[in-house]
Amino acid sequence: MEGRRPLRPWNRDARARIPPDPRNVKICDLTQFYSPVSGGVRRYVEQKVAYLRKHRPDCQHVLVIPGEITGSSGDDLARIYTIASPLVSRTSRYRALLKLHLVEEVLEREKPDIIESGDPYQLAWKAVASGRGLDIPVVGFYHSHFPEAYIRSVAKYFGPLAIAMAEDMSRSYVKTLYNSLERTFVPSPVLADLLRQWGVERVESIDLGVDTEVFYPTDTPSGPLRRALGIPEGRRLLLYVGRLASEKNVRTLFEACELLHRRQPGKYQLLAIGDGTLRSVLLRLQEETQSVTWLQYCSEATQLAAYYRAADVFVHPGVQETFGLVTLESQACGTPVVGIRGSYMDRIIFSNQSNWAADNTPVSLANAIESKFLTDLRQVGIEASLTARRLYSWQTVFDRLLAIYADVITGYSK
Repeated sequence: MEGRRPLRPWNRDARARIPPDPRNVKICDLTQFYSPVSGGVRRYVEQKVAYLRKHRPDCQHVLVIPGEITGSSGDDLARIYTIASPLVSRTSRYRALLKLHLVEEVLEREKPDIIESGDPYQLAWKAVASGRGLDIPVVGFYHSHFPEAYIRSVAKYFGPLAIAMAEDMSRSYVKTLYNSLERTFVPSPVLADLLRQWGVERVESIDLGVDTEVFYPTDTPSGPLRRALGIPEGRRLLLYVGRLASEKNVRTLFEACELLHRRQPGKYQLLAIGDGTLRSVLLRLQEETQSVTWLQYCSEATQLAAYYRAADVFVHPGVQETFGLVTLESQACGTPVVGIRGSYMDRIIFSNQSNWAADNTPVSLANAIESKFLTDLRQVGIEASLTARRLYSWQTVFDRLLAIYADVITGYSK
C-alpha cells in the first residue's frame, strides 16, 4: 500500500456515486483516544459538535468511541455510538475498540459523507476498509506523534541498530497508513513537514483552538478558590493539567517541584489536574512535601478556566506534544506558561521563552520556574491572552476544516 492509494471499487449499484451537497454533510469521527477523563482529542470533538450546532446546523455529526457498554445517545444533529470495549488503563480509562464489525454496522446505518479517524491503530485501518467498501472518503487527524514514544522506549533498552530499525518501521507504518487517507491533518507545521519528509502525501496543517467565550482573563480574586482547594496563603501556585504518564514527561515536573521544595520549603504549591500511571509518584511527592494538591479530573470547561486563572504559572513539561492545547487555554485565561524549549509547542507560546528550560532536566525546569517569577506575570499573561484569543478561536479552525471536508467530498465524487 506504499505511495498513492489504489483505485476505489465500483459502486455496488454500478451507477456513478451521487455527490452530497458539501454544505450539508454528515461527518463521522472514529477514535479510541476518548474517555470520561481524557483531554485534547475529546475537547477537539466536543468543540466540533458545538461549532456545528452554532454555525452549521445544516450538518450532522456522528461519533463512534469505545465505552463500557454498547449503545447510542444524542439527537438529530449529533449522535454518539459507544461500543463495549475492554479497559487498557484504569487511570486514563482508555479502552481498546476491538469489535470492529459493530463500527461497520454504525457506518452502514448512518451513511456519513466523510469519516475522520482520530487514532493510528486498528480503528484507523477499519476506517480505511469501511470507507472503500461503502464508498466514503476517509481523512485522519494525527493527534499524537506516537513513533517518538516507541523509539524512546527502544532507546532505553537496546542499541543504535535496534533504534534505527524502530525508526524505519515507524516511518513505514505511518507512510502506509496515512497515504491510505484522502487527507492527513497535523496540528503543527513542523510536524507536518516531518511527515512529508517521511513520504506522507496530502498533509494539511490544522491548528487546534480555544473557546474564547470560556477561556479569558478576569479580575476576580483567586483567594476564595485557592482556599477551597486548601492552598496555603502566600504560596506560588503552579498548575499542571494532563495525564500523569511518562510520555507527558511529568517525572521531570515532579522532580523539579521536589527540588523547589528543598530550596525554599513552603514557597511553591503544585496543583495537578489529571490521572495516569504515575499517580503514585505524585501522591508520594504530596506526602513528602505537603506542597501538592491533586484533582483527578475536571470535566467542566468553565471550572477548568477558573483553575487556570487561579494559578500564577502553568507548567507544561511535555517535549513531544503535537500542539499543547492546555497551554493555549492557560494563556487565553491570562496565565503565563513555562516549560522546556524545543517541542512542537513552542510556536503557540506568546510570552517570553527566554526563561524556559533549555534542557529536559529537573534542575533546568526548576530554574526556569524560579526565573519566571522574576517577570511581571500579570502583564505577560494579559499580552499572551490577547494574542492567543485573537489567533486561535475554534470558529477559525472549523471554518477551515469544513472547507477541506467539502473539497475532499467533492473531489472524491469525481
